[in-house]
Amino acid sequence: MITKPCVGVLFVLCALAASASAAEQRCVTVEQGWARMPPNPAMPMTAGYGTIRNGCSKAVTITGASSVAFGDVSLHETTVVDGISRMRAIERLPLAPGARAELKPGGLHLMLMDGKGALKEGQAVPLRLQLEGGGEAGTTLTVRKAAP
Repeated sequence: MITKPCVGVLFVLCALAASASAAEQRCVTVEQGWARMPPNPAMPMTAGYGTIRNGCSKAVTITGASSVAFGDVSLHETTVVDGISRMRAIERLPLAPGARAELKPGGLHLMLMDGKGALKEGQAVPLRLQLEGGGEAGTTLTVRKAAP
């Protein structure tokens, strides 16, 4: 039989755990996030850039991304192998506490595919990064013709 004081303690512990989880999610940020304006604004795909920062006290792993403006968002990396540029999907991006991952043209970047409407320069595109363990970190990317 659970007494009322025990239920109260359980409630407080659950609330503290949820609060800690939310705080950890807020400490993953994207600095200077931007999406490239495609040559044709109605083109259904483009790329996203910026710097992902782990300001959390423990390591985090990004396992995916999503946006209401695109049907498919994924993390990719461009590498040059034997003089040939290749792009591959990145399934997991681990970040130690205080670490940063730079998303830039010709390297690590977000592929924004299946656009749900024409993009406009200056438009804010919402983005959610999925974190291992079920958390998410929200941000926006600003549509630009070139890097800020």
